[in-house]
Amino acid sequence: MKCTLCETNLHTMADAYYFVCDSCGAYVKDKKYYLSPEEEKARYLTHENNLDDAGYKKFTSPITEAILKNQNAEQLGLDYGCGTGPVISKQLRDKKFQVNLYDPFFRVNTSYLNHCYDYIFSCEVFEHFHKPKEEIEKLLGILKPGGRLYIMTHIYNSEIDFEGWYYRNDPTHVFIYTFKTMAFIANTYNLKVEVMTDRLLIGRW
Repeated sequence: MKCTLCETNLHTMADAYYFVCDSCGAYVKDKKYYLSPEEEKARYLTHENNLDDAGYKKFTSPITEAILKNQNAEQLGLDYGCGTGPVISKQLRDKKFQVNLYDPFFRVNTSYLNHCYDYIFSCEVFEHFHKPKEEIEKLLGILKPGGRLYIMTHIYNSEIDFEGWYYRNDPTHVFIYTFKTMAFIANTYNLKVEVMTDRLLIGRW
């Protein structure tokens, strides 16, 4: 099996389910443990994504606040993988921001590809990518020069007990990032890193 980001052959196992990529540092789930699309969608439907829930707004606030700080209502944004409760987009639209929405299960409309964006954001989405290389290249292909890519995902580090970690134990998570992985993405695609924390990457194209 090859790493689905950097295409390096995978040999090192983190545990019975995940490989560790020696090249980009990602933790890549063995494909034989992927859920079917039907199973994956059923899992997402169990999520309680209430658009008016204060806890949900607080959880997603790192991206919301960063967009409100860096972007403006004249620009066009894309909520990629918006799910059943696009809370970030709602808050932005309430402030007259222009945001298109796409989700492969719940908003399956490829017309989003007909636009170029000033910013693209994905909140708790990148860890679900079966083919992160293809997804990243697709997003950068519709991001304007100077545009920003906002990625919210939980970064793994060696101080975390991997086998007991909630992120590893979500069956829909197939690709887990480390700081090394994020640096690989930034270097490979010439993204200028403006913010990198254990939950948020902001890269300028």
